[in-house]
Amino acid sequence: MGTLPGVSIGTRELGMNAGPCPPPEESSVSLSDMGQPTVLVVEDETESRQMIVKSLEEAGFAAAEAPTAADALSRLDGYAYDALVVAVQLPDGDGLDLLDSALSRYPDMRCVVTTGFGSIDHAVRALKRGAVDFLIKPFQLIQLVQILKTALSERRLRSENAELRARLNEKFRFGGLIGNSPSMKRLITTLELVSPMNSTVLIQGETGTGKELVARTIHHNSPRRDQPFVAFNAAAIPEGLAEAELFGHVKGAFTGAISSRIGRFEAADKGTLFIDEVSSMSLSLQAKLLRALQEREVERIGTSKPMKINARVIAATNDDLQAMVREGKFREDLYYRLNVVRVVLPPLRERREDIPLLAQHFVQESCASNGLPPKILSQGALRLLMNYDWPGNIRHLQNAIEHGVTMSGDSREILPEALPDELHSPTGLTALTLPPTPDEGINFTSTMTQVERELILRYLAKAKGNKRQAARLLNLSRTTLIDKLNRLGVTDTFSAA
Repeated sequence: MGTLPGVSIGTRELGMNAGPCPPPEESSVSLSDMGQPTVLVVEDETESRQMIVKSLEEAGFAAAEAPTAADALSRLDGYAYDALVVAVQLPDGDGLDLLDSALSRYPDMRCVVTTGFGSIDHAVRALKRGAVDFLIKPFQLIQLVQILKTALSERRLRSENAELRARLNEKFRFGGLIGNSPSMKRLITTLELVSPMNSTVLIQGETGTGKELVARTIHHNSPRRDQPFVAFNAAAIPEGLAEAELFGHVKGAFTGAISSRIGRFEAADKGTLFIDEVSSMSLSLQAKLLRALQEREVERIGTSKPMKINARVIAATNDDLQAMVREGKFREDLYYRLNVVRVVLPPLRERREDIPLLAQHFVQESCASNGLPPKILSQGALRLLMNYDWPGNIRHLQNAIEHGVTMSGDSREILPEALPDELHSPTGLTALTLPPTPDEGINFTSTMTQVERELILRYLAKAKGNKRQAARLLNLSRTTLIDKLNRLGVTDTFSAA
């Protein structure tokens, strides 16, 4: 590629990335991922126009040409070009006005303005009106190719990032928390109020209830959504390394610290830091976390220079922190720092009406990720899922569905036998100790009465004496449960609720 002829005007004086300078290195930007980008070249000098078109075509562009503003406008009316190369001086108009018309039609078009009579005023006006660059003749043709490749590549990356953000927003919108039960509706209402704020949040829930999903949902529905979300699992990192992971360290701070490293707090600056299993932190690390929350600053290990940090903290635990405070295992002042807003996630066994929605969602997700045609759950399989207690909560259900999708083979329907063996024992019966089987036999009616009594008492205890809750866990109506209690002679010392 050569140099476009014209008046030699040094553009270093203008502060522009153009002019009679040595050719830049070949662009590392490839057009292969963009298809064949199209460019409209608007230039009244025939020789210059043809040289630009030829160089662009050799570089992989599809180039069209127009000698006048009127011709260019006619072409723009009929086709959305990826890029525009336009001269400022045209025989029938101003190239900058043509630039305005092109960008009003196609805001994502990438435009480069050229001229043989350069001035700071022309350059500034071109850039303010939306050009990505301004070149003064003579310029290296490879320079124009480089500018267009870079501009189109950046546009593609920006589009991909926008699409990714849209997908994340879709994934972590409140509707992504699946369930229509009263407890889930209360949870979503709480998250809608909490997410826009900067308040510290404490999420409490059993293992597998989706604490990190809720934390990410809060982040992606907050003003910090475009900033980092950084997760730190306090239980997964050895105590000796947890402080360095959380606060960072400088080179030589301890044996093995061969270089400086930022901590999770720094990485989450202006974004959200999610601290999972916060209850597993040592008391000394709790004290340092408390100071970071109070002062909004951290110190890397090995230095006494504090750094201001603006990170929203969301902590999560499956332990009773209040009980740990009473036992001296968790700092009371840290508990109150974390517990500004508390979000409690219900276990799956307490929202059984959500199981069909969750199960079908996981079926669709598993089929899609494994490239399988859509499957459905049979009614028998659904009853099995509804009758199970799910000690591992949502994660447990997801694994069971993955098992069912796999074991159902080519069948479009997931039958009960495709689900894990553990689900085939009625809820709670596996935990009961059945009586021995003597040779002389047993009194079946009396034995079953004892089993029924023990099962009902266990679920009343689980429901803290609440009959309505126990009846729901047993899949009985409240009146049926009361009839059974009366028949079994169970003393009525339980809540009538």
